[in-house]
Amino acid sequence: MTSPVDGPNCPVPHGVYRQIQLGHGSGGKMSAALLAERFLPHFGNPTLTKLGDAAVVDVASSRLAVSTDTFVVRPLEFPGGNIGTLAIHGTVNDLAMMGARAKYLTAGFVLEEGLELLTLDRIIAEMARAASEAGVVIITGDTKVVERGKADGVFINTTGVGEMDAAFMPAPERARPGDAVLVSGPIGRHGIAVMAVREGMAFEAEVESDTANLSPLVELLRGAVGSAVHVLRDPTRGGMASALNEIARAAGVGIMLDETAIPIPGPVSAACEMLGFDPLYVANEGIMVAIVDHDSSELALAALRAHPLGTEAVVIGRVVPEHAGLVALRTAIGGTRVVDMLPGDQLPRIC
Repeated sequence: MTSPVDGPNCPVPHGVYRQIQLGHGSGGKMSAALLAERFLPHFGNPTLTKLGDAAVVDVASSRLAVSTDTFVVRPLEFPGGNIGTLAIHGTVNDLAMMGARAKYLTAGFVLEEGLELLTLDRIIAEMARAASEAGVVIITGDTKVVERGKADGVFINTTGVGEMDAAFMPAPERARPGDAVLVSGPIGRHGIAVMAVREGMAFEAEVESDTANLSPLVELLRGAVGSAVHVLRDPTRGGMASALNEIARAAGVGIMLDETAIPIPGPVSAACEMLGFDPLYVANEGIMVAIVDHDSSELALAALRAHPLGTEAVVIGRVVPEHAGLVALRTAIGGTRVVDMLPGDQLPRIC
């Protein structure tokens, strides 16, 4: 007769680990250790540490903004940031572009078997730092572990909740003829920084991702010109061109850009020329487009330039009644071309 001790059993991995094991996703002791030893030291707060099936929080506002996004960048770490900072900034910025003040975040992690724990530690630490700087609290989360080769190391899903301000509600459909189109800084840095690491390219000056929390810039605009801000967008995947096309279509207006006014860093321009990319379609993670009433555009520029993230803010174009739903570019040689949306993504897996 076989005793319970001698019968079938599932061996439990034990010891000190340097990599994610499938057992870390079991829901048992290894899962608990992963949570207690790696996530809670960084993300721990009174709401999260209750470890309930859902988080319960008090919200004073009667209107909320909610945004969710999933981050699958490769490589996980790149000059200027990593997938953790990207996850925080991307979600906080999506809320800020609607005029909302981010309050809470959720975080879901899909971890691949074999992921180096030191890499995970760096991602979590940077994610916690970015959340703290943005003034948001990670209130609940989840981890899953998949087999080797199924997740490129780690995927992160975040959902953000923010409080709305009825006096400040920018939206794509609010763009109107005569408005000025502003950009808060140079374009194309994130996409090129990721591509350079991925492809092993080297430039005279290293290109760093611009990933950043844009909430301080939004707050400056809110205080300086208020409801004169009609639209805010962070031009991430698809770059400036895609963001502006979406605005033009939503508002039923045209947008005319001035090629000579668009700030493109030299290394980004060189990389795009070498790779055959158009910088207008390259992803950004730390700049925003602001469409502002013309009479308030100078005040808006001054407000942006008062912050380190906005020192290079400029007017790059205007909203026009002609060619509704389309974006056009006046070139440096005096011609005009249509800036359409790409049918696909010229830079895959960059956010």
